[in-house]
Parts: sequence; structure tokens; C-alpha cells
Amino acid sequence: MLLGCIGDDFTGSSDLGNTLTRAGMRTVQYVGVPDGPAAADVEAGIVALKSRSIPVEEAVRLSLEALDWLRAQGCRQVLFKYCSTFDSTPQGNIGPVAEALADALDARKVLVCPAFPGAGRTIYQGHLFVGDRLLNESGMENHPLTPMRDADIRRWLALQTRGSVGHVPAADVFAGAQAVSDRLTAEEAAGHGLVVADAIRDEDLMTLGRAAAGLPLLTGGSGIAMGLPNNFRAQGLLAGGASAWRGQDGRAVALSGSCSNATRAQVARHRQNNPALEITAEAVMAGEMTGEDVARWLLAQEGLPLAYSSADPQVVARAQQRYGTEAIAHKLEALFAEAARHLVAGGVTRLITAGGETSGAVVEGLALNELRIGPEIDPGVPVMRAHDGLVLALKSGNFGAEDFFEKADRRLREDQE
Repeated sequence: MLLGCIGDDFTGSSDLGNTLTRAGMRTVQYVGVPDGPAAADVEAGIVALKSRSIPVEEAVRLSLEALDWLRAQGCRQVLFKYCSTFDSTPQGNIGPVAEALADALDARKVLVCPAFPGAGRTIYQGHLFVGDRLLNESGMENHPLTPMRDADIRRWLALQTRGSVGHVPAADVFAGAQAVSDRLTAEEAAGHGLVVADAIRDEDLMTLGRAAAGLPLLTGGSGIAMGLPNNFRAQGLLAGGASAWRGQDGRAVALSGSCSNATRAQVARHRQNNPALEITAEAVMAGEMTGEDVARWLLAQEGLPLAYSSADPQVVARAQQRYGTEAIAHKLEALFAEAARHLVAGGVTRLITAGGETSGAVVEGLALNELRIGPEIDPGVPVMRAHDGLVLALKSGNFGAEDFFEKADRRLREDQE
């Protein structure tokens, strides 16, 4: 294994797997820290954790366990992957995990770059944009678990860390990899351990990737990985080529728990022409709707049925006030996990999920161990094979076009060389 990756959720990890696979690395996503060694042909291994919204101490512990396993596989560089919208509260986990990994690796000059221009996430002057909106004006300020209310990643990250946060401005990135390296050295001399880097184009991410050659640790969204495979390729370390994707026939269903603007638009479009079941917090908290109930309804439908708990922010806020944020999240995740088990037992072979927490619950509920990464559906979302007879698409909330559900089902069914 050449590149070892630690993801703080399952959809973000599959996003990273998509980036690395497209760039020519043989990539496997592991569900939690594996018990045994990786296969010999794995060039990039991603340990997907469900650590984004758990207590800091637990997130740090799990991430260090993942690091120990990855180092045992011989990886030469480590990437800590989090969401391109930097989903993390001021008390959150990104800063503490990054610092713990840096300490364990004796890493300095650690890049921080959640940018993903292909999905509209860019960083300029240290501020994160979604399209033409600052992060805190993009809808992410209403996220039910990790509301993002400041677009200045330097300032937000500094609230979570012991050390100070530096910056590589766009002018240095535009000037090339050597200029970035020189700026990182200057930021280290100024006492900054974590350094936020601007990136507004894919070319900028490729530049940062070249500058990261030889660094033991970097952090960011999947975009920061774009330039890393070429570093290994230049050393003659990549085998080259990828396995052909074989589609999966059978039944398909979609599950959505994301309340992002993008997912709610996808749900609204899909339900116009397809069976759709709304899962309300009230019904779940009252015990009036279970995962088995949801699965039974879905299995009785034709086409590509959808079950969703995606609701407007105001509806979510009222439910959280009434029942408690953590209580609702736990109940919904348990429901989706139970539904997934019944669906697969009932013959579903193609499973599409929207939302990081929802996807994590489904993967854990099915007790999947590893996922082979296949071709791309939409930017940041690949097809994935769990085993013969089950393929998945795990989508982060804000990703995908409005016709994502139908497009994902087509990709999961089709053979692709």
C-alpha cells in the first residue's frame, strides 16, 4: 500500500476513492479498521470511520487506530479526509484529529484544503465557497448536526486546535509547486502547524499535490488527492490499469436521510415520477414507523422507490427542539440500518443512499467490511461493490445532479470498461 487514507464518514471516503480510482490507483475502502492485512494489489487504502460527529476523544482514538493499521500496511503517505464543506462545529473533530495524526507522524507543514472545484467548493483568501456563496450562506448554516456559520476556515479551525493556523494564498498556488513549498516552509517557521491552502481550480489542486510529494501527512477533501497518484507514478510505483466494472441486475431502492439543499431537490424531482415514502420524525419517535415497515413498503413498489427523511430546515429544527437532536439522529440511523438489512434479505441488489450519516448507518447495518471502488456517477460519487450480488452508491448530501437517483441506478446496472 502506497497511500493510506482516513475518512471521517463513509460517503466522503467513497468520494475520495472515486478521485483516486479515476487517477489510476487501485483503491479499496474499508469499513472501520480491518482485522487483517490488505490485499497485495491495493495501492490506496481508505479506512472509513463514522467519526465526524462523535466526541472528540473517540474520534482521535479511532483515527490513531486507523493510522496504526495503515502504517502496518507500509503506506508512504497519509491523507486525513473530511467533507468539502468542512462539516465541523467549533468543538468538532477535524482540528484535534489532524493534530493527533501530525504528532504521531512527526509531521510539520500539514496542508488543510477541503476544496473540490468540480462540486463547486473553492477556497480563496482562506474562505470556503459553495458555488458563488460563502459557506455560511450556502445552506450549510442550517445543517442539523454541523452548522457552518463562518466561511473563514483559518478562523474556524483555530477554534478547534492547540496551535495556530497558517495560510498559502492563491498567488503562491498560481506560482507553482515550488512557491507552495516555500510558503509552507515559511509558515512552519512562523509557528503554524496546520496551513490552509487556497484552491479555486483543479489545476490548483494538482499543484498542491505536487508540493505535497514527500510530506508524511496532508488533510482535506477528496480534491486534495487529485495530484497524489502522479507522485507515485513518477517513481514507477503504480501498476497501472483498473478492473472493468460489471453491472448488477435485480432490484433497486433508494434511501435518503440528508436535509441538504441538493438532496431535497433530488428527492423532489424523483418523487414526481417514482414511488416515494416520507419518514417523519414524529412517526419514528412515536414508534409508528420502523425499518421493517419501510423495507416492506419499498419491496412492494415497482421501479426505483425512495424512502426519505429529508425535510426543510424549519421542520428539522422544530423536531430537534421537541425530541432532541441526538435522539432523532440515533433513531433515524437505526431505522435506515434496519431497513437496509430487510431490503437486502428481501432481494435488493442495488442500494442507493443519500447523506453521510444515513450511508454510514446502512453500511454498518449490513456489516460490510470492504468496498471496491468503480466508475463515477456524478462528481465525487462512485459506484461500489460490496460483494457478488450487492452494489451501492453512497452520496454525500450536497453532491449530485437533480436526476441523481435515476442516474445512479443506471450506472449500477451498466457494464463499464
